[in-house]
Amino acid sequence: QVQLVESGGGLVQAGGSLRLSCAASRSIFAIGSMGWYRQIPGKQREMVATITRTGSTNYADSVRGRFTISRDNAKNTVYLQMNSLKPEDTAVYYCNKVQPAYAYTNNDWGQGTQVTVSL
Repeated sequence: QVQLVESGGGLVQAGGSLRLSCAASRSIFAIGSMGWYRQIPGKQREMVATITRTGSTNYADSVRGRFTISRDNAKNTVYLQMNSLKPEDTAVYYCNKVQPAYAYTNNDWGQGTQVTVSL
């Protein structure tokens, strides 16, 4: 089964930028569509962005225009470029194959990477 490892999180000031990486243990082309999700403290997990094998993207309204999801199938890696970060972006960010909403509350999401945006 594929293993996904998120990295790149950290502490940044509002208005700053950060790039997250998701390294997969096998072909993400074979997996298909991938996504970034986040869990804000005290809230349920939510979709941030998704991308198909060929590059079609979808974004949550809260991040559209600020975040960019991309993928490098040859490197088996998915990225999330985050610009103009806001304190409300503070969350644990997870990557996964695309998930239906009913799966957002499952407990098999891996470690994730913490992003903290300060004022």
